[in-house]
Amino acid sequence: MIDIRLTETAQIPLYKQIVEQIKQLISTDKLQPGERLPPVRQLARSLHINPGTAARAYLELEQEKIVMSRRGGGTTVTARADDPSVLVLHHLRLSNMVSSNIVEALSLGYSPEELEAAFSLHLARWREERKDKEKEEVHKNRSVNIDTRNSILVVGSHDMALNILIDQLKHRNPEINIGVTYAGSLGGLIALQEERADLAGIHLLDEETGEYNYPYVKHILPGREMAIVHLAYRIQGLMFDRSNPKQIKGFEDMKRHDITIVNRQEGSGTRVLLDFHLRRCGILPSEIKGYDRELKTHLAVATSIGRGEADVGLGIEAAARTCNLGFLPLSRERYDLVIPVANYRSKILSPLLEIIGSEGFKKIVANVEGYDTSQTGATTFCK
Repeated sequence: MIDIRLTETAQIPLYKQIVEQIKQLISTDKLQPGERLPPVRQLARSLHINPGTAARAYLELEQEKIVMSRRGGGTTVTARADDPSVLVLHHLRLSNMVSSNIVEALSLGYSPEELEAAFSLHLARWREERKDKEKEEVHKNRSVNIDTRNSILVVGSHDMALNILIDQLKHRNPEINIGVTYAGSLGGLIALQEERADLAGIHLLDEETGEYNYPYVKHILPGREMAIVHLAYRIQGLMFDRSNPKQIKGFEDMKRHDITIVNRQEGSGTRVLLDFHLRRCGILPSEIKGYDRELKTHLAVATSIGRGEADVGLGIEAAARTCNLGFLPLSRERYDLVIPVANYRSKILSPLLEIIGSEGFKKIVANVEGYDTSQTGATTFCK
């Protein structure tokens, strides 16, 4: 039996509700061409409606050539998901849902920037929960000059502001294909070194100088002129269950026998930061339960803690808030985009850089907890 739910109080007639929902099932490939719909009387019984209402719905669908009815052969789906009449309803329904939620949120006093930030964060969380990790197809034909391509590949550390930036670029410039590989900050710099990426997202603390990013860029990419574009400052800290049942107060608690952590992958800036703090506390990795369990994004770590698979992990505040976790802020760090100067001056990266420098983008990111955009867009060059 197909999944149709009717609302007696709706202004739309019952037969129209059936028509719309069958089109929606086709548009989402839940009903395929050739599938048979239930007989009129069976559908009417299951929905507790008059058989004439079900028959009227089928008749309208047949007139629109969505279904075909044959005497003795039942009613069969003929339309495909890409049929214009199906697509129009599909997009209209989505538009109405989104519009209704926007109006409700605006009426409660939320700003458009707050809405966009919340939408971007929760969409990223949904992707994480659906896939366990977000991974896009790697680039093609990397030997081709960047200005003759319509694709950009970002390799580096996971970041929520980066997610928002990519969503904005896809919305404003759908003709540009952008792929992201979360290989950690060091992985991003190595990808630049090996010319497997167009830009890298990094946040690497140099223990000797206390400086972020620049020492690593100079060490891994010596003699190559790079543009370092500041994306945002963000807060790193410990994430744990909102009620903090195990009373986690700092890194020292990680070596307790009743505490299990979840870690980021080796080479990520967060892993570098964790190891730095563990050394300062005199804690060996072998003393920590769960140290070897590695995930590739902040959201993956937060989601794992939210599911009860671990007690604590180091991550950014935005991920903790998105997953409704408790958060203990510990340090402020800078997240930068490292771009070879030739790429920085290319036409294909121009729209991305314009978005970073825009007030609209800064407002959206600033509305995400744990971010500071006071220097977003500031660019320096180094060799």
